Order: sequence, then structure tokens, then C-alpha cells
Amino acid sequence: MSYLQNKVQSFNANLGAVAGKISNKRTVAAPPKPAPSPTPSQASNPPKNDLKRKRPDLPEVPYSQPKDTGIGQHIMTQITYAIEYLKTKNTPQSLSDILSYLSMQTREESYKSNVETILSRHEKVNYQPASKGSPALFSFRPAHNIRSADSLLAHLQSQHTAQGLSVKELRDGWPDVEDAIDHLEMEGKLLVTRNKKDNHARMVWPNDPSLYFEVDEEFRKIWGRIKLPEPGALADELEREGLTPANKHRAIKKPVKVQEKPKRKARSGGKTTNVHMAGILRDYSHLKKG
Repeated sequence: MSYLQNKVQSFNANLGAVAGKISNKRTVAAPPKPAPSPTPSQASNPPKNDLKRKRPDLPEVPYSQPKDTGIGQHIMTQITYAIEYLKTKNTPQSLSDILSYLSMQTREESYKSNVETILSRHEKVNYQPASKGSPALFSFRPAHNIRSADSLLAHLQSQHTAQGLSVKELRDGWPDVEDAIDHLEMEGKLLVTRNKKDNHARMVWPNDPSLYFEVDEEFRKIWGRIKLPEPGALADELEREGLTPANKHRAIKKPVKVQEKPKRKARSGGKTTNVHMAGILRDYSHLKKG
């Protein structure tokens, strides 16, 4: 018994030592913080937008627009500017003058060569090739090579028809054409039609002095005494005579066709199909109302 008692005492001692170590390692847990009560401005449930995945902010770029590759840097844009420059010059210009206007003196030689080639083949440019001691020259080619009042009158008188000239076409090669037109109109050498909005000249014709003649004063007085009918009086007079004025369309009424409903045909006796019952069935067709 002494052996067993020693074992029990040893076990109890070991158990007490282990229990002391476990109690020393225990820590007191902090009391849980109370959850904040929801305020009216902050709902307890998160908004739906927060549940969605946010996309990174991208720059607002209109995808329907092409990329900005540099305004005015394309060669055909520069050709357009060069032609507008030649419009303002009454004398031919060299390639160096054109490149200086376009601020392209420092561009590579291949680019300058392309500009010269395109201008020399353009339909609105007169090209004079380079010769000994002189460079190639370029000038604007208008629809009509008219740059003075004398050349305008000569061109109009040389026409075989009475077709006029568009002032817009003349202005391409002659920017100050309207001043000359106003002066020639005052001298009675041109017939001019003008826009109602801004009174600018639109078309011009030659005014032939041989067709002008003086009317006697007596005929002028007779013409002035003629009283014109009131507006609408002529139309009323024609209608009283049973005539239709040309500015009125006589409405011809077409007869309205009344569509007749088709009459229903009387149903005739059908074909007898029950031949095998001929001795059983009776014929009551004579009792049918006519």
C-alpha cells in the first residue's frame, strides 16, 4: 500500500503544478465594444453602389473622334494653306517663299520635294519649271484669268451667248473685283444682280450701249396715266366669264363609286351521300320555303 500511496501523491503533485502553469497563462479578455447605433444619415445596410466593383477612373476621351496627330502637320493640309496663300498674291511665288509662309524651311528635303510635286500637279496651280538662274514658280489658277476691269469687259464682249459671269468665280483670282464692278455699273457698262441680304454682286452681264434709246416725254406721260387693275380683279373677271385663271387649278371631282355588296345565292340541294340509307331516310325538300 505504501507504493500505491506514493504514486497517488506524486500524481497529485504533478497535477497541481500543471494547473498552476495553465492559470498563469490565462489573460483577461477585453469587454466587447458596443456597436454604434445607426443614425438617420447612415443606414445599417450598405448602399448597393458600394457592393459593386469600382472601375478605375479613365480620362474622358470621345471614342468617336480620331486621334489628335497634330493639327496642320499633314502635307495635304499644308497644300491647302499654300493655295490660299497664292490666292492673295498677284505675282508668281517660289517654293522657298511658300515654305517660308508655312514655316517649314527646316523640314527635310524629301518633304519639300513632295510639296513641290503636289503643287506642280494641282489643278488650281500654274507651275513654271525652274530654268537657268531662276527657281520654279507657282501661281494661283482661277476659273477665269481676269484681274482688271478692261479684261472683264473684253471677256464679256467676246462671249457668243448672253450668259453672265459668277462674281464668286471672279473673286477667286481677283479679290477686289467688287470695287471694279460697282464702278463699271455706275458708268453703265455692266448689268449686275445682287443678293438681297447683303447687296453684294452675284452675277454680271455686259450692258450694250447700242440697245439704249431715249423715250419721248409724251409717251412717258401716256404710260404713267395707264391705271393698272387691282390685284385679283383680272381673276374675278375671268371667273365671271366662266374661265379659270392660270394660277388656279380647277378641281375635277370624280364620281364616287358605291361598291355593291354581292348577293348571296340561294343554296341548292346538296348531293345525297347516304345512298345506303335511301330506304330509311325521307325527302322533305318539298316543304322548303321558296
